Amino acid sequence: MKIGVFGGSFNPPHKMHKKIAKNLIKKGYVDKVIFVPTGTKYEYKTNLISNEKRVAMLSLMIEKEKNMLISKYELQEKAIYTYETLKHLRKKYKNDDIYFICGTDNLSYIDKWKHGKEILENYKILVIKRNTDKIAPLLEKYKQYKKNIIVTTIKENAISSTKIRTYLNKNNNLKARLYINKTVYNYIKQNKLYNPEKENIYYMIKSY
Repeated sequence: MKIGVFGGSFNPPHKMHKKIAKNLIKKGYVDKVIFVPTGTKYEYKTNLISNEKRVAMLSLMIEKEKNMLISKYELQEKAIYTYETLKHLRKKYKNDDIYFICGTDNLSYIDKWKHGKEILENYKILVIKRNTDKIAPLLEKYKQYKKNIIVTTIKENAISSTKIRTYLNKNNNLKARLYINKTVYNYIKQNKLYNPEKENIYYMIKSY
C-alpha cells in the first residue's frame, strides 16, 4: 500500500486540504492519506489554537473518508521534525511505502529543514504545484534526487488558513464558508474559535 503523509498546522483545515488528499487517492498516487497536524514546540512564532481543537476539526473534515487518517505523533511536549515523523510512520507501516506530500513552496527550501536532505534521499516526494509556482527551477535544484520527486497533476488553489482566519476574525462568514467544510465551520462557530476577543490562542514556535 502507498501511504501519503500530509503535514500542516491545519489551523483551520479547509476544503483544499481534503481535495488534495481525495485527488491523490483518486488518481492512484497513494492508497491512503495520513494527516499530521504540527505540534506546539517550534522555533518561530505563530498562533495555533490547541492541538485538541485542530484534531477535532480534522476529524470532522474526514469523518466519512475511509482512506484518510490522522496521526497525533507530532503533538508531543517536544519539537518533532518531519524526518522523525516519516521514520516513525515507516516503522509503523513497515509493509507499506511512505510518500511525503509537499507543496512547491515547501519543496523550495526543504534542503534547509533539519535532515531535509535525508528526506529527499529516502522518501518519495509527491509535489503539489501551486498555480503560480514554477516547477522547473526546483527540479534543476534537486536533480540529484529526481528519482524520488514525483510532480503530480494536482494543483493547489490559492486558499490559505491565514486568509480564512482573517475572514472569521472580521465576521465575514460568507467568505469563510466558501473554504471550510460545513461541519468544521459549525465547530468553529460553536467553540468561538478565531474570535480575537474570546478564542484561546497558543503562541508557538515552529521548525520543520
